[in-house]
Amino acid sequence: MSDMILARVSQSLATEQSVESLVRQLLEMLEVVTEMESTYLTKVDLDARLQHILYARNSCQMQIPEGLSVPWDETLCKRAIEENCLYSDNVPVRWPECTTARALDITTFLSTPVHLPDGTFYGTLCATSRRQHALSGEQVLHLFAGLIAQSIQKESLVAQLREANAALIAHSYTDALTGLPNRRAIFENVETLFSLARHLRQKIVVAYIDLDDFKLINDRFGHEVGDQFLIQIGHRLLRKCSDNDILGRLGGDEFLVARLSPDDDREQRVRLQQVKHQLQQQICGDYHLGDIHLFYPGASLARGGN
Repeated sequence: MSDMILARVSQSLATEQSVESLVRQLLEMLEVVTEMESTYLTKVDLDARLQHILYARNSCQMQIPEGLSVPWDETLCKRAIEENCLYSDNVPVRWPECTTARALDITTFLSTPVHLPDGTFYGTLCATSRRQHALSGEQVLHLFAGLIAQSIQKESLVAQLREANAALIAHSYTDALTGLPNRRAIFENVETLFSLARHLRQKIVVAYIDLDDFKLINDRFGHEVGDQFLIQIGHRLLRKCSDNDILGRLGGDEFLVARLSPDDDREQRVRLQQVKHQLQQQICGDYHLGDIHLFYPGASLARGGN
């Protein structure tokens, strides 16, 4: 490998970048080293038996299209791996039955499998040409395949960490029983709602819901039935809330609903009464909790507005 290629590789690795950005730079360097017309990275889906061209660099007349998917069992890469023949300068004679190679008019083929650091087979890194080329750049090909594998593994781990962190954050803001926002989420969202109300010069209607006689339901029918009752309460309240409303469980048998109200001070009392009536109507009714059926007459609602 020339000093120029070594310097470019070192520079690429020293810069934080995406897998795609790194791969495209390496494909460009691989083209220079092998003097082939096309260099490309593939991903193999063994379950679907498909090979996908992820990234490709093409020059001259040969075109390996990105996004192309071909049956894995019909590819040059699979034949080369199985026969341990990763280079040929006479593909039509070596693999005359390969229709994909004939369609792309491949004469010279150089390829190496890409295995992730954990040993998982990912795909292949290839260089091809319509003309005959002497073998060159084999060590560079293997080196680049290793660098790509490490980059893919790193990006995958970073993505998994981000997903896990997002899940932890979501869990910390969610009531485990009802799936509604918990007390922490409610108060943070209410602060945002108050800021929005001030900006829009609107009012906020807040309804505090305390489920009367919930302890009696727990004591008579058990905590499992009580939990089912709370879950159904949450579902009923959710049906009466818009995307702009704040609904959550404060804890125990306490819920809270907050919403913007465009009413002026004179209509605020009427608006509060309407909200109370709507929520009472939604909570009151028959509940089927497994084998238990009960009629719940309603809850205590404290209401207010800013």
